[in-house]
Amino acid sequence: MVDVQKYQLPPTALVPNSPKPLLYYPVFFKESDCTPSKVYEVLNSNGWQVRWLIRYGLNQQSHYHSAVHECMVVLSGSAKILFGVADLGGEDSGQEEGGILLEANVGDVFILPAGLAHKTHDATPPAEVLRLSPGDGHNVSDDEMQITMGNVQLSGFTMLGAYPRHGSDWDISVGGDSKGKYDRVWSVPNPENDPVLGKSEDGICGHWC
Repeated sequence: MVDVQKYQLPPTALVPNSPKPLLYYPVFFKESDCTPSKVYEVLNSNGWQVRWLIRYGLNQQSHYHSAVHECMVVLSGSAKILFGVADLGGEDSGQEEGGILLEANVGDVFILPAGLAHKTHDATPPAEVLRLSPGDGHNVSDDEMQITMGNVQLSGFTMLGAYPRHGSDWDISVGGDSKGKYDRVWSVPNPENDPVLGKSEDGICGHWC
């Protein structure tokens, strides 16, 4: 049985978050099965397109995607991910109050509704940020991505990101970008399938209805 954890994160003064819950499946992929190529196959079979594979640095700017839902899968290393609050200014200036901080480990799956703010903290083992997939995460062909998934060497804290195949392209929005336009962010349609559970009621099809 799949361990499905969900977290409802209300809007703040700076980020829309979502009426839909963050879905978290701890250790959905066993470590032996958590290879880029196997994870790619599962996501692709459920209509989600892998767009990027990134080795993260220690910290990341809080951001959200205003027009598309996102799935992130941890492939190596560990980190903490802060969900639901915006950065207040420049580097080390702190965040809004609230949100939830979750541990991210190999095999974990996170499904983020459009508008949900997120950032990584304390990536382990420490490394410089590095994009391991081709291009900039946009307009990458399935063939290119599939070849990358079969050949990539993982190190540090690495995640891949995927988006519904027939949804909008992903963007980067930060605190305040959609102020006064939260309804537009919240109206992004649900995907047909959960990225790893398909049409099971345990996933998006049950929790985002």
